Amino acid sequence: MAANRAPAPQQSDPTYDILRSQRQPLAALFQPRTVAVIGATERPGSVGRTLLWNLISHPFGGTVFPVNPKRHSVLGIRAYAAVGEIPEPVDLALIATPAAGVPDLVSACAAAGVKAVVVLSAGFREVGPAGLALEMELRERLRQSPMRLLGPNCLGLMNPRLGLNATFAGAMARQGHVGFLSQSGAICTAVLDWSQRQNVGFSAFVSMGSMLDVGWGDLITALGDDPDTHSIVIYMESIGDARAFMSAAREVALTKPIVVIKGGRTAEAAQAAASHTGALTGSDAVLEAAFRRCGVLRVDRLSDLFDLAEVLAKQPRRPAGPRLTIVTNAGGPGVLATDALVMTGGELAHLAPETLARLNERLPPQWSHGNPIDILGDADPQRYADTIAAVLDDPNSDGLLVVLTPQAMTDPTATAQRLRQLAATSQKPLVASWMGGDEVAAGEAILNGTGIATNRYPDAAARLFNTLWRYSYNLRGIYETPELLPEAESDGPGSGGPGERPRVRQILAEAQAQGRQQLSESEAKAILSAYAIPVVETRLASTAEQAVAAAGAIGYPVVVKLHSTTISHKSDVEGVQLNLQGPAEVEQAFLAMERRIGDGQGRAAFGGVTVQPMLRLQGAIELIVGSSVDPEFGPVILFGTGGTLVEVYRDSAVALPPLNTTLARRLMEQTKVYGALQGSRGRPAADLAELEKLLVRVSQLVLEQPLIRELDINPLLVSWTPGVQARTAAASAAEAPTEAPTTQLVALDARIVLADAAGDSCGLPRPAVRPYPSQYVKAWRLRDGTAVTIRPIRPEDEPLLVAFHRTLSEESVYYRYFHMMSLSSRITHERLVRICFTDYDREMALVVDRRDPESGRHTVLAVGRLSRSHANASAEFSLLVSDPYQSQGLGTELLGQLLRIGRDEGLAEVTAEILHENGAMQRVCQKLGFSLHGTPDVVEARISLLEPA
Repeated sequence: MAANRAPAPQQSDPTYDILRSQRQPLAALFQPRTVAVIGATERPGSVGRTLLWNLISHPFGGTVFPVNPKRHSVLGIRAYAAVGEIPEPVDLALIATPAAGVPDLVSACAAAGVKAVVVLSAGFREVGPAGLALEMELRERLRQSPMRLLGPNCLGLMNPRLGLNATFAGAMARQGHVGFLSQSGAICTAVLDWSQRQNVGFSAFVSMGSMLDVGWGDLITALGDDPDTHSIVIYMESIGDARAFMSAAREVALTKPIVVIKGGRTAEAAQAAASHTGALTGSDAVLEAAFRRCGVLRVDRLSDLFDLAEVLAKQPRRPAGPRLTIVTNAGGPGVLATDALVMTGGELAHLAPETLARLNERLPPQWSHGNPIDILGDADPQRYADTIAAVLDDPNSDGLLVVLTPQAMTDPTATAQRLRQLAATSQKPLVASWMGGDEVAAGEAILNGTGIATNRYPDAAARLFNTLWRYSYNLRGIYETPELLPEAESDGPGSGGPGERPRVRQILAEAQAQGRQQLSESEAKAILSAYAIPVVETRLASTAEQAVAAAGAIGYPVVVKLHSTTISHKSDVEGVQLNLQGPAEVEQAFLAMERRIGDGQGRAAFGGVTVQPMLRLQGAIELIVGSSVDPEFGPVILFGTGGTLVEVYRDSAVALPPLNTTLARRLMEQTKVYGALQGSRGRPAADLAELEKLLVRVSQLVLEQPLIRELDINPLLVSWTPGVQARTAAASAAEAPTEAPTTQLVALDARIVLADAAGDSCGLPRPAVRPYPSQYVKAWRLRDGTAVTIRPIRPEDEPLLVAFHRTLSEESVYYRYFHMMSLSSRITHERLVRICFTDYDREMALVVDRRDPESGRHTVLAVGRLSRSHANASAEFSLLVSDPYQSQGLGTELLGQLLRIGRDEGLAEVTAEILHENGAMQRVCQKLGFSLHGTPDVVEARISLLEPA
């Protein structure tokens, strides 16, 4: 049993149609047939005149209507007093009038049925409270209409492929394959001028302005849908709707590189950006984490943005690793390139022995015999070609930088021609640095025209290679198949499974009832324990006698800590007493702490003490793991070096939840302490897999408990139980095998702060990445009584889908994909990644999961998916049931669950296309209320979700 839409003729697998390019919601902006210019005038130098002139001097295949109530014509074209008087339906209106009148004009456009508006006028939030109020009024007017608005305070947009120039810029962008988006009009004009000299073309050129309506998510989605756009370049000052940006970028970055330069990294620049766009900028570290999470490539220099735009436009190949080979005819440039490469995280490739032998045969004896490969100043085109050919075949190299300096024996033009021939068959990225001016210009032009990225400076070219490698690395990390946590398979006491959640909710409810925002240490540790995060044994004592008894039960030495629901940092008030050796010391510590806190903080601040074992810290590593709420991106996970000097070392990194084991490892890799955790100076390596799982549990905790505003585990102690000493090289082979030390993780201290407003967390920003929709998990039974779980798909399901596809007959495959498709092509990682790594805001895929009660092994019996349209509130469904489990009611139940989810998610309609011979799927659709309509090729199934189920 299977159903799906018919594949486009040029595609063999509908799974790859995740961009759904045939349905473009912003077509009125990018492909208008009629354009109204409101504020058109003949006054020289005015925005209205420039707009009109740009439209009529670059024919785009549509009609232009000037709107000016004071003139009968503008530039010889009949003018209309109001947009409502234009005799044809208007797709796009451009507004270039004073800000005060814009809300009324937008209302007039909405009343006239205009589909999209570009407001070029300034004078809104960027000028202060009065402008913000005007913008709020504009937003309210817009809310009453489906019309989309770009701006205000923007330059406009261009579609070079059509010849549309709806801007007041002085030139038209060349046609090409880079989509450019910018919040700054001045950056737009600078990029435009640069592109003319560098022969870089654009598929779209958009000035965003204040992003009142159309934002990053809308435009990234539109350019992702556009087959003429191969890469997207962004100048950003504020993120706007973080979740919309993340959702769009994660989907599009898989197939089209997205490069961003973000203004406002320093406090001073952030203030300047705020005065420019009127929007606050958030934490730069969090923004960096967001870019990594969705596969966006960030650059720090405007020059790098230009260079990278050129590379992405011309160089489709991406480095598989950080190893670069440098070929040069001079030593100095090679040294500079090496410094830049290593300082920005790259590596020099170690040439393979066969490569060295090949180079020794072809190069003079004086060559450098290593990387950088200095082929000497008298290198001719043939020597360059021989060297490059050898290096491109080297398995240890991930890319090549070719440097040429103009010397007496050098032929830059002929060398460029040879490089062009070699690049045509290369599978590795090539970057060239033809240093100099007029003497190398002809050769550089050959390389640019061929699609080889060039840079006059070898150090900048090396940094560019590293940027490309970072992009590949981040993208791979997002789509690596992670490991499933063990608690996902069990739900007993102490498992960290869902059965532990009532305990957590009870603790939080009691704190709310008492009007407390801060939990006590014992409460915080109880919550951590409920999520299977190991905590040190902790006993609460409200009297000195209870403290002594607790210490005796634990065993000396012990630690006594202040128990308080009002004091956050115990060490600040001498609330921690270490290494207490006996009952007398415990009693004295309790009484002294009670007196000191009572005198300094008030008696209510002292709630007793907690008693814990004194753990040995020698050789251990102290970490910090925590969470806070970012105003733009919502919950953020922190990992780094912990202890009392955490703010001194400042060795930490952040990531956006939800985490899986792969993303947790990438978070750790961003810190310096990660090197120590891998083992150093005789210290064994930590169990990094256990640390990954702990970070995933913390991520799960903060997402499931949105009342938690702050969480600190500091220190999280990483220590080792003694193992048998490792055998030395000189030891006898007959000696017994050795045991490695066992890693122990334990939270020594924990702090949790709740949200304000007595438990009302509605004001907190939502997570930037939608968490796993556990509300859609459902238990069910097949007709034969087999227990199964219908649940949203997870990245960890990729191996299960491989096994699932092995159970499908040729008939099932044909019904699903409308043509035969081999097993090997159906189970590639690149294909299954698109199914398992689902953005639940854009698609909802369900699996029917059967767990064998004896072996515990899982089997996927069926897969269903809703793919949301970019253009409207509709979705297409697809369905595939394993052959051995057909005729068990699975298809009906799975499709019914998809429809229930569609209603919950606000969809208005669900459709599918079914082959005529697939009668089983047609009967399922009819049973669930679909209307069926036959066409010559397929049967179209359609159901409205607006009607009661």
